[in-house]
Amino acid sequence: MNEPILSAHDIAIYVSGEGPPLAMLHGFTQTASSWSPVIRHMQKTHKCIAVDMPGHGQSPVPQRSLPECARDIAHTVGRATYVGYSFGARVALHIALLYPEAVERLVLVSATAGIEDDAQRAERRHDDEMLAEYIHEVGINRFINEWLEQPLFAGLPPEFARAEERKQNFPEDLADSLRFAGTGTQEPLWEQLPNITVPVLLVAGKQDTKFVALAERMDSLLPNSTLTIFDDVGHTVHLEDVHGFCTHLEKWLSA
Repeated sequence: MNEPILSAHDIAIYVSGEGPPLAMLHGFTQTASSWSPVIRHMQKTHKCIAVDMPGHGQSPVPQRSLPECARDIAHTVGRATYVGYSFGARVALHIALLYPEAVERLVLVSATAGIEDDAQRAERRHDDEMLAEYIHEVGINRFINEWLEQPLFAGLPPEFARAEERKQNFPEDLADSLRFAGTGTQEPLWEQLPNITVPVLLVAGKQDTKFVALAERMDSLLPNSTLTIFDDVGHTVHLEDVHGFCTHLEKWLSA
């Protein structure tokens, strides 16, 4: 990837290619380089802007809430099609709701609009706090190894898992990302989804049944959405089937 550009909002971005802008927001523990397989395909026709999410890679100041992450990334990238995966999808969803003028289109991979039940959301915050403390306890190397051993990532090819790059993140930054922008901190956004009028592509892997159900529900509430469920893949759809994902994304963008 190219050298990072650090914005006035302390967000590092990496720019490749020319054409309509695609902003790519990665998941928890990853860095912008996780998008490299997708960028190699999409930079032929688009300006790819890969973002180091707050608390990851070269983006300092990890103690940012989801709305604060959305603000700083929207102000850094500007108007674009935002492609978010998991944590990145939750931030992209906030950008679409809080800064609609910045969003041309929206692509949400393995996304959720939040936990509605107050007790369940509090339980998730507690679990995220325990996980944040665990990162400090065992260290970054062991934590990343265990993180990638989860069934959620069973279909992720080792060469695209980029474990060594994930281990370059600082444990205190990942811990703060959980505390300030984890799923437990997210206010449920389900009732606001009808306000998103731009085209939205919802993507999930068939083997990831939890997020298939979430995508189906989001599709029922968004007024201008397309739902695509990829066969034979799980949570990391865009890395488990790079060619299929990029081909479908290109087709949807040109429609």
